[in-house]
Amino acid sequence: MRVHSSAPTRLDLAGGTLDIWPLYLFHDGAQTINAAINLRAECTLSESNDACLHIISEDTGKSFNSADWTTLTGKEEPRLITEILRFFKAERLTVVTRSASPVGAGLAGSSALNIALCGALSRWQNRSYSSEEIINLALNLEARVLRIPTGVQDYRPAMYGGLASIELGPLGVRRTLLTSNLKELEKRITLIHTGISRNSGINNWEITKRYLDGDLEVIALFDQLCNIATLMRQALEQKDWPNVGRQIAAEWEARKCLTRTVSTPAIDKLIDNGINAGAQAAKICGAGGGGCILFYAEPDALSAVKKELADTALVLNFSLDNNGLCVDAG
Repeated sequence: MRVHSSAPTRLDLAGGTLDIWPLYLFHDGAQTINAAINLRAECTLSESNDACLHIISEDTGKSFNSADWTTLTGKEEPRLITEILRFFKAERLTVVTRSASPVGAGLAGSSALNIALCGALSRWQNRSYSSEEIINLALNLEARVLRIPTGVQDYRPAMYGGLASIELGPLGVRRTLLTSNLKELEKRITLIHTGISRNSGINNWEITKRYLDGDLEVIALFDQLCNIATLMRQALEQKDWPNVGRQIAAEWEARKCLTRTVSTPAIDKLIDNGINAGAQAAKICGAGGGGCILFYAEPDALSAVKKELADTALVLNFSLDNNGLCVDAG
């Protein structure tokens, strides 16, 4: 048997970092607005010829072999894949993974691969997990690896696709699909990779700790991020494109104040170059410090923005993706 699966990565448009438990419980109406994109994470499972485990990561060039899941220590790289294989008690298996998203891009590539691999192994072993059960499994296994609280937003676009609000509250997490014109949004955004990998765990843990220690500045910034996410949702649903740009700009200004490591001089220069070329707004993707930058411009200005940025950074080709996790067996 052979099982192939894939899951989309995502753009976080507003409300990132609000999705870390328990921080969102302290802000009524907390939500994160994100959109799935077709820079997919993929994995292929097949039975090994020698009864052992073989793991091959095509995009990173890393691989390792093991007799079976019982011999895995959890320290093998990539550690997330190791943890997933240990949970599923995998044996007699060859696992090949790849991702269209650059490593450390801030596009939730690890979460997308997590969902893709959990979905594939569930099909391989005929386990009847619901979509939400796979999401909870992926989230908790990633937290085991990182050893810090993880956000909840990244797994929903990977599982379901589309443009959505991830609503966060005492009853739990709820995804609401947003009614907006994805093609019109696509005409106004581009992504560039800074060439610098980021570590979301470091940034998010510093912010979480400051919040739980009662840092009033961080708490006030979370209030701002919560309000911006609400306004972003309204702008998208009303197809008020200039306001979408304003909210991306406002989100970035608030996010830069969360911690000094969110931006760098290199990121600031790239954003300035894009703005000078005609972009209305820009923001780092994910926790910051590196990875990708999202630029927003009116359609007639977007090509000039891309041309300017292509001289110093990698412009990524992508589209918004309405499809979530796809698993095929044969």
